[in-house]
Amino acid sequence: MRQKRHIQTRILFTFIGLTCAVLFCVALAFNLSVQSIIRTRVSDQLSKVSRSASETRKRHSPKKGQSPDEFPDRVIGTRGKAILVNSDGTLLEILSGDTAVGSEIAAYFSGQDLSGGINSKIISTESGTYAISSARDPEDENQLLLVYADVTSLMAFTHRLNLVLFIVILIAIFLSILLSRHFARTLSAPVQSLSAFAAAIGSGNLTPEELTFREVEFDELAAAMNRMASELREAKTRQDTFFQNVSHELRTPLTSIRGNAEGIVCGIMEPVPSAKIILTESDRLGGMVDDLLYLCASEQRAEAQTHNISFEFAFADSPVTAAVREEDARQMCGNLLSNAIRYAKASVRLNCRTEEDAAVITIADDGPGIAEADLPYIFERFYKAEGGKHGIGLAIAKTAAEKYGGSIEAKNQNGAVFTITLPRR
Repeated sequence: MRQKRHIQTRILFTFIGLTCAVLFCVALAFNLSVQSIIRTRVSDQLSKVSRSASETRKRHSPKKGQSPDEFPDRVIGTRGKAILVNSDGTLLEILSGDTAVGSEIAAYFSGQDLSGGINSKIISTESGTYAISSARDPEDENQLLLVYADVTSLMAFTHRLNLVLFIVILIAIFLSILLSRHFARTLSAPVQSLSAFAAAIGSGNLTPEELTFREVEFDELAAAMNRMASELREAKTRQDTFFQNVSHELRTPLTSIRGNAEGIVCGIMEPVPSAKIILTESDRLGGMVDDLLYLCASEQRAEAQTHNISFEFAFADSPVTAAVREEDARQMCGNLLSNAIRYAKASVRLNCRTEEDAAVITIADDGPGIAEADLPYIFERFYKAEGGKHGIGLAIAKTAAEKYGGSIEAKNQNGAVFTITLPRR
């Protein structure tokens, strides 16, 4: 199972990681560029000094000792110097530059085999840091011209530059922490508010809340949740009204049946007339499935008229009865009717009949039907097909039918057709 983290933590690590990666790449590229420039210019300078020293040795005898050109570099501020050593590093002559520095460099290479030459080598001595190159002495093949440039200040500059870049990276990380915490809070606060609102809706508090956010997506989500709360509240109001009406409709025949039955038992009423009244009221109750379907259609009529949808009724002549609570019957029929109105083009057909020991209710529309890919899943909770709303209406209807041992089926036949089958007991 993947470890769960808070939004603030994820944003914090993302910001810090991204900042470090970007600054490290920039610092590395800048540092390499600076070092490349320094090495290139120093190497070029040493090559020029080496050629100058060789030419000087060719034109003049070693006794005259004319110094080679230093070729000062105005960009990096270095000057090229030269000394003459033999193949084992022993100092023979200071051609240019400070005697102490030349001796120190010669001492560094003393005892080493220099027959292979030196190419842009950086050495550190007590007096500083130097870039070294060599060339063969045109006067004697066993001798070498060592040319060098003092790069102590350049190395110090590079170190200072690295330190500055390191400090910049630390400051950037600190700022990224502050910014990411602020950014994370601006995101987590709306999520927490919306979560609390969703929890309130789940607990039955369907009062819309005035939630305003800077982010468009959160604002749209809050508006959608408010619409959902309003629709649920309206549905609850319609449900309460429906139950009040149904309770009134049921109370009258039940009172009549009970009164006549008690009169027969107590011997104060004639059995035959009372039995006829009981049968009449029973038939009236027996038609409640039809009545419930009519009532659900009446509740949906306003929405149907908005979409120019008409209802077509086809009910059996004899009463259709089923042992179902009115609330559950309303959930089944009401949700299926609402779904049919949403997809119908012009009409919704309602059929109520008896088949063997079952009451069968059919609700069909003349819409495009149900996509074959969606058909196996439309009764699953929170599954939304194209054009669906909350993905719970059909799941609630199916649950209500199965509660009484019934079922709901869906198919396509010139539109979507939903069939509710309830046992008559």
